[in-house]
Order: sequence, then C-alpha cells, then structure tokens
Amino acid sequence: MSPTTRRSFLKTGLAAGAMAAAGTLPLAATKRTATDTVVLGRSKTEVTRLAFGTGTDGGAVQAALGQQEFTRLVRYAYDRGIRFFETAEAYQTPGMLGEALKGLPRDSYQLMSKVTTSHQGVDLQAKFDELRRISQTEYFDIMLLHWQHAADWPETTKRWQDGILEAQQRKIIRTHGASVHGLPALRQMPGNTWLDVGLIRVNHNGARMDGPTYEDTNHPDNVSEVVDHIHKLKKEGLGVIGMKLCGGGQFEHSHDDRVKAMRFAFQNAGVDCATVGFKSTQEIDEAISNLNLALS
Repeated sequence: MSPTTRRSFLKTGLAAGAMAAAGTLPLAATKRTATDTVVLGRSKTEVTRLAFGTGTDGGAVQAALGQQEFTRLVRYAYDRGIRFFETAEAYQTPGMLGEALKGLPRDSYQLMSKVTTSHQGVDLQAKFDELRRISQTEYFDIMLLHWQHAADWPETTKRWQDGILEAQQRKIIRTHGASVHGLPALRQMPGNTWLDVGLIRVNHNGARMDGPTYEDTNHPDNVSEVVDHIHKLKKEGLGVIGMKLCGGGQFEHSHDDRVKAMRFAFQNAGVDCATVGFKSTQEIDEAISNLNLALS
C-alpha cells in the first residue's frame, strides 16, 4: 500500500469511527463561561474553553515553581473548573504535569501535547509511547505537530501525520492537529483535510503573532489576515485553539490589554478555546474572570 493510500485509509477509518460514536457524546453546555465544555469542531473532542498552558518561555516559568508548587497550581485550576491541560515534548513540563495530574480520574480532564517533528530516523510509535511514559498517561486527547513554521510543512511532515493516525488506531491518541508560527505556515491550514485541530497565535495587538516569518515579533498589520484564516478554518469544521493571548508575556503589566485580548480572541476571531500559561492562582482567577466577561 502506498503512503498516500495508507494515509487515506487511516484517515477514513478514523473519521468513520468518530461519526459512529458521535451520537453517544453528551451535548455541549449552552452556558457560556470559561469552564464550560465546548466541542472542537469535527474532532468531536470536548474541552473547557480555558486551558492551562505549561509552556511559558518553553516551560521555564512553570518549571521554576518546583513540583510541589506546580502541582498545587494545577490542582487549584482543576478545582476551579479548568479541565484542559497543555504541554509539549519541547517544554520542560511534560513530566511535571503528569505528576501533578496523577490520581485524578483520567476521564475528568483533557491532555494536549505537541511532538517535535525535526527528529530524524526515529520509530514514531516508540516516540509516542515515550511521550506517554513521561506524561504518565495512557493516551493523549490531542496530539499536535509542534512549531510548524514553513510553507511546505504539510509535505515535510507526512510521515508524522501517518504516525499520528496509526497511533489513533492504537487508541493512544484521540485526535490531532498542528501548531503554526508565521503566515507562510498558517496559510497552508485552510483546505488541509488531515487537520482536525489548529493551535494559532491571536491577540488584538498582534503581539508575538504571525507575520511574514515565524519569528516571535509583533505584527499588528497582519492581525486581520490571521483572523480571516481562523474564520475559514472554523467554516471548514476545524477546532481552533488560541495561544499567545498575553503576547507571550508582553501584557504582563497591562490588565486592560489582557481583557481586550481575551475579548478579541473569542468575539472577533471566534476561537473555540484558548490556552494561557499560569504561574499563580491570581492569574488563574483573573483569566477565568476575563473570559467570563468576554463571553457575556
């Protein structure tokens, strides 16, 4: 079987299974708050609107808390109703997050990770098993191709795309997608039939958002194009997760910008949910309040 045929077979089989199971899923909550669950498009994955991100400065900010304080923070978020947690192979936090979530019912939260696709000559299924061991989980609810930043990423990552579909057949990954940096990569997302979920940088000021290159610099002139792509993806049935709502920390000292960014992401761009990196209980409380306000 050719790679293309195999990819189509795996994708079709998984899609059929998802359609068969869709009738048994609970209905999404109609109440619009930060901790409501929403369905991420055709993936059928249900997550809370607000996700706990663990990748601030590559996870260095969260790792600096130490395991005990980090666990306390994760449990605080969980008790406040945040049940969607996000990490990545490239972060310092997958093992810490796995430890923090240990003992909680696995079906009570969703876990998203991101795999680094620059690895050469690796056994992909062994890689996913390694990520599961580090995260202390039987499965990932969402697995993304991390940091796709070139226009040719849909072609250069086909091996990884196939590997994720195979992992879904093994039931160690439930759905999949990609995180993109830069307009050349973002422009390849609309019309991509492999994608089910997209992780996209968005805020009202264009702080550390997509521009002509993948660099984490400010691009206010390109905000409208990013929003247009998000709207297209939503129409195509993708689940869209917003990131960099605080501009990668640029809005740390501006509560007004943090409020505007949350409102912009959900009201103007129309993301399904958003991930925010936290280092304190106060930040968690504020993000919940800001999102509740944006949804009101």
